[in-house]
Amino acid sequence: MDIWLEGHKVALSPKQALGKGGEADVFDLGDGRALKVFKTPSHPDYAGLPHEQAAAKARLDEHQRKLRVFPSGLPGRVVTPQALATDARGQEVLGYAMRKLEGVEPLRRWGEPAFRRAGGCVGDGVTVLRGLHQTLGAVHASRVIVGDFNDLNVLVAGTDAYLIDADSFQFGAYRCAVFTERFLDPLRLPAGATALTPVQPASVDSDWFAFTVMVMQSLLGVGPYGGIHRPKAGGARLGSAPRMLQRVTVFHPEVQYPKPAFALASLPDDVLHHLHRVFVEDQRGAFPRPLLEGLRFQRCPGCGVEHARTSCPACQPHASAAATPVASVRGQVVATRKFSTRGVLVHACAEGGVARWLYHAEGLYRREDGRVVLESPLNPSLRWALCQEATLMGAGGQVTVFEPGRSPQVLGADVCEQRPVFAANARFHYWAAQGALWRNGLYGPERLGDVLEGQTRVFVGPRFGLGFHRAGGLRGAFLFDAERKGLRDGLTLPWPQGPWVDAEALFDGDAVWLFLAEESGGRTVHHCIVVGVDGAVRARGVADAGDGSWLGALRGKCAMGQALFCATDAGLVRVEARHGQLTAAREFPDTEPFVDSGSQLLLTREGLLVVGTRDLTALRMT
Repeated sequence: MDIWLEGHKVALSPKQALGKGGEADVFDLGDGRALKVFKTPSHPDYAGLPHEQAAAKARLDEHQRKLRVFPSGLPGRVVTPQALATDARGQEVLGYAMRKLEGVEPLRRWGEPAFRRAGGCVGDGVTVLRGLHQTLGAVHASRVIVGDFNDLNVLVAGTDAYLIDADSFQFGAYRCAVFTERFLDPLRLPAGATALTPVQPASVDSDWFAFTVMVMQSLLGVGPYGGIHRPKAGGARLGSAPRMLQRVTVFHPEVQYPKPAFALASLPDDVLHHLHRVFVEDQRGAFPRPLLEGLRFQRCPGCGVEHARTSCPACQPHASAAATPVASVRGQVVATRKFSTRGVLVHACAEGGVARWLYHAEGLYRREDGRVVLESPLNPSLRWALCQEATLMGAGGQVTVFEPGRSPQVLGADVCEQRPVFAANARFHYWAAQGALWRNGLYGPERLGDVLEGQTRVFVGPRFGLGFHRAGGLRGAFLFDAERKGLRDGLTLPWPQGPWVDAEALFDGDAVWLFLAEESGGRTVHHCIVVGVDGAVRARGVADAGDGSWLGALRGKCAMGQALFCATDAGLVRVEARHGQLTAAREFPDTEPFVDSGSQLLLTREGLLVVGTRDLTALRMT
């Protein structure tokens, strides 16, 4: 497909890809702008999906008229079309050029408890929300409605929030036809609805409803319909759609509040009352700005809880922290604390059954033996990996290797999805740079093979590694031996169709468990694909994010033999592959006090190690 912009034909390659959405691919034009190209019905992402193909055709037909009359005068923090991309005759609109944003993260990151605990400043999050409040008010003053207002089409640079995907905005006769379930105003649903399919158009009120969801997620790490519905004996457990329709929120007494989230009591009463009025009592209208202006968070010097109250809701001000018992017993489970810090555990791994970790305390990053790696404030944007005594830090487009007795070594690295591409096992560290995958060798960097520059993600285990890319209509994967040079391209995997928002991989023996989070039909869906060292797909599983199952969270898992142990808020779950499907084979309710869905699990010589925010705890089944 030939694309013309401002009288010139545009040549696009996968190397220029910046991102992929459900409806378009985005490319870097190299002049401070990005080009959004709408997917046509023949796009590979829609292969075999007639409903999606029809929807793509309908969107393209509407864009022919809608984008030519796009409103002007919107706030500066709205990324609007600057020039239309067309066919050679200038008649068919194929996309548009827009301002390219640098160094951004989706607002969704502020809603992840792990981001806060790794140094994400809740005060900065409040500043972001105040600016977003002002921008949304100005959009409405221009007689425009966002429509599909969600935490992926709000990008944050520093503390400035920008609205993207403006082509789906609602104005004049043009309605917003897309929505995201977690931000859908239930008042848009018909009476007696059995599915989350809105019949009422988006409105100013539904935009403010979505904004209120973002406030709750950014401050508490949970949305109104988070947690798990656990009815009393004899009651039916409600899924996400019935809970929304019946307003069974986290305020409901039969909903188990998620363990990794921040306590409701950490917010002032007036903010909590407003959230209750909106999500339970169906109050609508603009979010009261004074509630945001009055928020001031502080950390309790006694227990460490971060809150926005006049005194700590968890203890008396300035009380000393209670001592945590070194060992605890619950039924057949013995939990023994192996390490504890008043700071934060930043990264942990297991090498040959030996646990290694990095923690931050009093302005210093330290390894498990206490030696200082780096003097720096806690920074959630840094990426880490450990390789024996070496500590790898990824920041921007480079990886820095810290080793005892040596000056830090800086490696240039490709950046994929706002993160440098690197990984490590017990022997080597690997990184992608200049269109190639590299490994540290005895005499310097060793080139393993070619990869797609700026578009490749890499994971590695003790025996082999896995890499994949997805750019425009191009997608693929490869395997590589952890010891030898060379890549085995052409790996065929059952890729999800929608845009990916996160990925993780776990290795054990001759298999890798690949986890992908996909945005699909307004929902976040988690996929697990088990791949053998020969490239064959052995099993698959799928679940909605946050559904309380073993796959409801993407992380918090440990591969062991042919099984997977998963941390949930209800305890550990053992998952096995049976006839190509992944099945929860056994639950361990006695482990419930010691794990949650935000825990990391490591297999060590001492047993299963639970990595929490501040503690390492070994679990032993008696």
